[in-house]
Amino acid sequence: MASTDLFRICPRTGLQYHKSAEGLIKLNAVAAVVALLVGGVLALLITLTRWQAVHLVGADTFYMILTAHGLDMLVVWIIFFEVAILYFCSSTLLRCRLATPKLAWLAFALMIIGAVTFNVAIFTGNATVMMTSYVPLPAHPAFYLGLILFAVGALIACFIFLGTLVVAKAEKTYEGSIPLVTFGAMTACIIAIFTIASGAIILIPTFLWSLGYIKTIDPLMYRTIWWAFGHSSQQINVSAHIAVWYAIAAIVFGAKPMSERVSRMAFTLYIFFLQLASAHHLLSDPGLSVEWKVFNTSYAMYLAVLASMIHGLTVPGAIEAAQRRKGYTKGLFEWIRKAPWGNPVFSGMFISLIGFGFLGGITGVMMGTEQLNMLIHNTIYVPGHFHATVVIGTTLAFMSLTWFLLPTLFNREVLMPGLAKWQPYLFGGGMGVFCLAMMGAGTLGVPRRHWDMSFAGTALPYEFPGSAWLMMAIVGVSGVAAVVGGAIYIGLTVLTILFGKKLDEGTYSTKGTVLKMPVASALTGHGGQEAHVGVPGTFVFALVFLGAFVLYYFVNWKYLSTVWGLS
Repeated sequence: MASTDLFRICPRTGLQYHKSAEGLIKLNAVAAVVALLVGGVLALLITLTRWQAVHLVGADTFYMILTAHGLDMLVVWIIFFEVAILYFCSSTLLRCRLATPKLAWLAFALMIIGAVTFNVAIFTGNATVMMTSYVPLPAHPAFYLGLILFAVGALIACFIFLGTLVVAKAEKTYEGSIPLVTFGAMTACIIAIFTIASGAIILIPTFLWSLGYIKTIDPLMYRTIWWAFGHSSQQINVSAHIAVWYAIAAIVFGAKPMSERVSRMAFTLYIFFLQLASAHHLLSDPGLSVEWKVFNTSYAMYLAVLASMIHGLTVPGAIEAAQRRKGYTKGLFEWIRKAPWGNPVFSGMFISLIGFGFLGGITGVMMGTEQLNMLIHNTIYVPGHFHATVVIGTTLAFMSLTWFLLPTLFNREVLMPGLAKWQPYLFGGGMGVFCLAMMGAGTLGVPRRHWDMSFAGTALPYEFPGSAWLMMAIVGVSGVAAVVGGAIYIGLTVLTILFGKKLDEGTYSTKGTVLKMPVASALTGHGGQEAHVGVPGTFVFALVFLGAFVLYYFVNWKYLSTVWGLS
């Protein structure tokens, strides 16, 4: 019997895995963890260099590893894991076969070849151009070719996901509309297609320019189109990790969204407006009109902010409603105090939610305001912001989902569960302090990409205040703590897959009756809560968030007013 005809029902969750999809989900997840390992080692080297008291590596090496770190983390680690999520949310949650598995293997091969190609170009010293690779700074053609191959593979994976939705609809493997988690993954897929297309529009001509077939590329055009690729990559991540939040709420609590219609509307707003945030990288660029900047960052982008605030309310609200149904009704916060904080699936997800909202979300809106952007543009505040979104938000959410997938997808019992319990706190806590310290240093003017903040030996030296040096020391210490948390995740994941106790995986057979188990029912079902349940605790959290938002916004406008006299 061909593997395309075989399905396995997990005896612990009731989830149904198509054999071809199962193998591809595993391979993409493993490739993602390998990329995370490479990027994590580079992160440690960068952290110990920006920590001025250590200042580990030289300038040439620093910019090389900074280039590789950005691409291996933001592109390779995250997109490989997102492809695994796309296959899981389509084939597994819709209980159907994966469309065109052979093409999916081709997509995986292209992504591997592309990642290896551009990494070789970087580590051989032929592409020290940073992740942005702004022209006219040239890289070896292999650098651009590798990015193009990786992008083509990811694009094929996106179309396979959409094809699987068509297969599920045609074969009637689900009833009604697709589950909310799958809808969130579809949002990520649609944004990914836009993002990859934007990358192709600018990287293919740049590749030809590096070969000498095109004489010149306009730098302003390059920056504008590249950021439609570079920043929109993060918008894929936002949609994907919010889908993971909804999934984990369903897995751990059996929670359904407070209003599925509102949650779907919020995902839809992402499709139309989220990519506009790319403009905040160009707000200090004199080549673009004020009208273009203001529209993109001060009006339309707020609709994407509204969507994020909706998800920030509905995810904890769904958890609170589920907990109150179970009897945790004392006071405002018994539901959250009695949550399973020792379960890394939940704790990692909730730390991801809080960190993304308070650190990444608030600072992102501030950076997207044209007038305020000049305060922190190209300072180390900027990586402080995007580490709050990409690392605390996306990476920690993906780590949390991994603890669920190890026993259900890989059929292995997690080794050293006590250590796994503390991993989200070490990683999330270390990264939270890391981001705050970076933002503080950036507010004091510490540059974003400069190898040596002391500017030793320069013609025009500049001495930062002592508080800036202290902030960068905190960046170093907290960064090392976060790297240790990441190492624990990688180590336990690899050891569990290789040596963890093998669990009953069930048997492969032709499609049969799906086991009606709580996890499967929660993930694959749809519809709002059965009856209204008040969520006063979540409402208080929302007011705290709003207060922090308003206060931080006011502080930055007050800070901006101190420079008005310079005009």
